[in-house]
Amino acid sequence: MIASFAMGLFCVSAMAQVAVRGKTVYTMEGDPITDGVVVIKDGRISAVGSADAVVIPDGFRVLDAEVVTPGLIDAHATVGLTGIMNQKQDQDQFERSKPIQPELRAIDAYNAHDPLVAWVRKFGVTTVHTGHAPGELISGQTMIVKTRGNTVEQALIKQTATIAVTLAESARKSGDKSPGSRGKMMAMLRGALVEAQNYTQKRKLADDEKKPARDLKKEMLVKVLAKEVPLLITAHRANDIANALRLAREFDIRIILDGVAEGYLLVDEIKAAGVPVIVHPAMARYFGELENASFETASILRDAGITVSLQSGYESYVPKTRVVLFEAAVCAANKMGFDGALRAITIDAARLLEIDDRVGSLAVGKDGDLALYDGDPFEYTSHCVGVVIDGQFEPGEVR
Repeated sequence: MIASFAMGLFCVSAMAQVAVRGKTVYTMEGDPITDGVVVIKDGRISAVGSADAVVIPDGFRVLDAEVVTPGLIDAHATVGLTGIMNQKQDQDQFERSKPIQPELRAIDAYNAHDPLVAWVRKFGVTTVHTGHAPGELISGQTMIVKTRGNTVEQALIKQTATIAVTLAESARKSGDKSPGSRGKMMAMLRGALVEAQNYTQKRKLADDEKKPARDLKKEMLVKVLAKEVPLLITAHRANDIANALRLAREFDIRIILDGVAEGYLLVDEIKAAGVPVIVHPAMARYFGELENASFETASILRDAGITVSLQSGYESYVPKTRVVLFEAAVCAANKMGFDGALRAITIDAARLLEIDDRVGSLAVGKDGDLALYDGDPFEYTSHCVGVVIDGQFEPGEVR
């Protein structure tokens, strides 16, 4: 069945009326469905259930797979800014001229046609939270996109998802450049937020002549202070994580912790703060700030009741972009279990990114985003035979 299905997949992409049948369908809304069916009409899910309860409308294209899941969500990546060639012309994840640049928009740097976007899609990834990479104190904005579309506008789910902040070695400068220490990092962040507070007050002045000119940097930080946009703070050492939590308390702002290699040392503090966490890639290189990282960090935080999701992440050395499916498989084998790992790259990631009204589970009214596999998704010998995004088919891994 899988062989014939795979051969016919390439003809399906133009059809928006699709029914997908799976021997096992993981909806993430309840127990898995044996011999399940998902019907997608006009890009949205119109029915989900067992084969004996769901009627497939006449004229719908029917796709069959062993396992069906919601389209996978990579909770933090740089795909589309980090290109597949790994050369200067396709590396837009950094702007090194200044340490604080929240005005840099991810949509202006994203390349919808980069082959790396299609490559991660072939493993079942249909939604990516991507943008400027960790490496500067405030490196820029992030956004959320689908892994298809001719332009960034066609792919876009959320234009500004977070502002990326780095409290790590990669954001420190050498010599007489700032910031060169943890104290300077925090002082510069606090100073930028105070400037944004003052900017807000001055803009409220009745006399238009006294209002300050528009400042794109301050405008973005005003949105942070208003809790419209959270800070995505990359921090691995326990003291850097503690600094991030302290900053959130001082300015009463929303943050998402990213990385947290030593997060297991501050479980109570993270939980008390109500802060969600995107755990570092399981297959990251465990040295430097990640020297105390653990395969079990995701499960430890999850078991404590903290919202956890997983990521492909970023590092300056090749490969730069990993596959979140494989990262979840490693976590599944290290106390997350199958269900916990799948949740971390579907519904839990969607909730953390505040897009669960559209993606993350298979439910009536949600986007028609599915991943189709010929076996256990976390088994290395299984393949993603295709994905459906907004009711449109895209082929999976090339075999």
